[in-house]
Amino acid sequence: MGITESSWFFVSVMFHCFSLKTLLSDGASIISVGDSISGDQTIISEPDGNFELGFFATGSKSQNYYIGIWYRKISERTIVWEANRDKPISDKSSSQLTLQEDGNLVLLDSSKTRIWSTNLTSITLNSTEAVLLDSGNLVLRHKLNSSAFIWQSFDHQTNTWLPGGKLGLNKLTNTSQMLTSWKNSEDPGMGIFSCELDPTGSSQYFLLWNRSQRYWTSGSWNGHIFSLVPEMEGNTYFYYSYVSNQNESYFTYNVYNTSMITRFVMDVTGQVKQLLWLDGVGWNLFWSQPRQICEVYALCGAFSTCNQQDLPLCVCLQGFSPRSTTNYYNLSDWSGGCVRRTPLLCGNNISANGEKDGFLPIPNVKLPVNPQSLAVESAQACKLACLNSCSCTAYVYDGGCSVWEGDLLNLQLLSQSDSGGGNLYLKLAASELSNYRGKKKGSFTGAIVGVTSGVVLLLGSVLVLFLWWRRRNVFGNLNQIGDSLVQISYRDLQIATKNFSELVGRGGFGCVFKGTLPGLTVVAVKKLQGLSQGEKQFRSEVSTIGTIQHINLVRLRGFCCQGTKRLLVYDFMPKGSLDSHLFHDRKDIEILDWKTRYQIALGTARGLAYLHEKCRDCIIHCDVKPENILLDAEFCPKVADFGMAKLVGREFSRVLTSMRGTIGYLAPEWISGVAITAKADVYSYGMMLFELISGRRNSDQCGDGKVRYFPTWAARKINENGEIISLLDCRLEGYADHAELTKACKVACWCIQDDEAHRPSMGLVVQMLEGVMDVNPPPFPRTLQTFEDIEEDFNESSSNWGSQAFTSQGKSTTSSAISMT
Repeated sequence: MGITESSWFFVSVMFHCFSLKTLLSDGASIISVGDSISGDQTIISEPDGNFELGFFATGSKSQNYYIGIWYRKISERTIVWEANRDKPISDKSSSQLTLQEDGNLVLLDSSKTRIWSTNLTSITLNSTEAVLLDSGNLVLRHKLNSSAFIWQSFDHQTNTWLPGGKLGLNKLTNTSQMLTSWKNSEDPGMGIFSCELDPTGSSQYFLLWNRSQRYWTSGSWNGHIFSLVPEMEGNTYFYYSYVSNQNESYFTYNVYNTSMITRFVMDVTGQVKQLLWLDGVGWNLFWSQPRQICEVYALCGAFSTCNQQDLPLCVCLQGFSPRSTTNYYNLSDWSGGCVRRTPLLCGNNISANGEKDGFLPIPNVKLPVNPQSLAVESAQACKLACLNSCSCTAYVYDGGCSVWEGDLLNLQLLSQSDSGGGNLYLKLAASELSNYRGKKKGSFTGAIVGVTSGVVLLLGSVLVLFLWWRRRNVFGNLNQIGDSLVQISYRDLQIATKNFSELVGRGGFGCVFKGTLPGLTVVAVKKLQGLSQGEKQFRSEVSTIGTIQHINLVRLRGFCCQGTKRLLVYDFMPKGSLDSHLFHDRKDIEILDWKTRYQIALGTARGLAYLHEKCRDCIIHCDVKPENILLDAEFCPKVADFGMAKLVGREFSRVLTSMRGTIGYLAPEWISGVAITAKADVYSYGMMLFELISGRRNSDQCGDGKVRYFPTWAARKINENGEIISLLDCRLEGYADHAELTKACKVACWCIQDDEAHRPSMGLVVQMLEGVMDVNPPPFPRTLQTFEDIEEDFNESSSNWGSQAFTSQGKSTTSSAISMT
């Protein structure tokens, strides 16, 4: 009797079922030998379930699946590790992640082909189990000794570095634990950007393009930070350590508050970024390197320009098109760059209709990498040399001849105020040049047809009179109507600043130039950069200080809002910023005496109190620090830089906003993600007041190599009735009013209390500094107690801990403002 078709189907199903390993129930925490997960089954981390492991796909239409780990308790699916990042599978239901008898964790596809494995050898059979820990670390461990890890995902990181993980070099095997970017926003395969510890043994990290070209370094480890990463300085949320011995060298970090969710990412943009998760807000950028995205090597690929100030970020050169339109425009993958639309004639240089290849001038660009010099004596000879070479793609003549062969990489468009640019001549096919010239000629001809010579003369006369009248009225208003905020044209500001020639400062949003308006009014002109962030800062500053005035607030005189240009005009502060007098050992900058420092502390408090309590809306500055306190000719302090400020209606007591400010001055509530109040400014003021007292950053390394954090030391002195004079800037040699010094130290300690309810308002700070109200001894903040305990532990073990210390001889490093908007 034959077997029916239905019987064959039943047999095959039964055979398939019995051939599978035992499948775990969804949400299990341990994979034992013989267990598997498949389809939508997952493993939950133990003991608190912070992470989850399973199959995932990237992109809504993707049919590629990967085994990976992601955060389980946040609203946005965020992958932190992938096993088979370069070998996706197409069917997750018939594929398995299983722990085999030989102790290896293995990914098998539907045909039982091994796609990925932990590749361990010499393991006792049936002796291991796989566990996902709450740190996000997937480990293989001995059943009888749970602390003995045989293999861990932290040793095989992909693009994400979690707290507790290592990033370093195994000296025994000469292998690196590096971070490597995804290929694009939807492909987790190994991209072209990576981060690794210097394989030659120096204590610095490199960012690499294509595993070879270095384009950024962290600088060497100096015992508590990397020398070229000032963002680590003054940090009260993470602690870092660098370990180097005969077996390995590595860098690791962790968080003081274990509820904080943070990660480092080697991004598809070629920047290494630290991100923080804030509930209700999402992932917020804490810092990134390189700071300027166009500093990333070959970010935009060949024959494409990078534009730091505008969007889109990458644009193909004239005559070129994206190699992959989808990647270039939709997936943040510009590595393929651009290709010629029309091939060059090469050699012959003359087309059938008699046209010749030629050159398109591209003015004011940061020139490509890898130029070659030619020994020619004129621009014409340089041009002909490139034209007659089939491999030459561009040339520059600036007294000497430079040519480029092959791909043009690292082209960057520069603004008018940027220096270091040149005029590049790009070789193009004759037809491309004809199209370009045709457009230029057509527009020019249209203009001529539309205007007769008589009308030109008439309109020219009218225009001159109008500009003269407008210029007189604009600047006249600025000089005569002192309380009015006026709009000024970009051209007028070019004239006032001599085409932005005198740079007096540079910040995260742009540059500041000195200028002179008619009537010899000296002003500071802030030229904002970046279409998105610059616009946000512009609107924030105009809306906050555009209509208010106070002796301790910087005065906004006018603004320019013309096309994409955003500029702000302030009173010029001849003594510069407070940080230049506290932290810079320059002979041309005078050391502030105690009387001046106390008046600066009091004036700054008055300015902040006015913002918090006297304006129609409460204005939270959000970035109080010495860099944002400007000093006029008489050292009167002016609170400045309102680009991160937040307005809060009087009917509201607090506001939920994305994190913003500067590491080292951020109040604890920023990190916890709760809605903030004006007390966030009070905390920052307290940190700044400590620096005003000591004359140095709160964070520095002691001469004896030990770890000490100045606010901790100061708070301990205050609580123990210690010698307060020892807290004073040593350059003052003890010359200070002892009562004022004691009062200032107590006020600073009150301001940095962990609980914002225990901090005074800025109005009370003013009263305490004025002597109207007595200052009681402050309690010792819990955060500072944590610092003290950790310092003792690390000092006793002689560990290279990355927390900050204080010393009267230590060098200071300026922290960078990091916007989280």
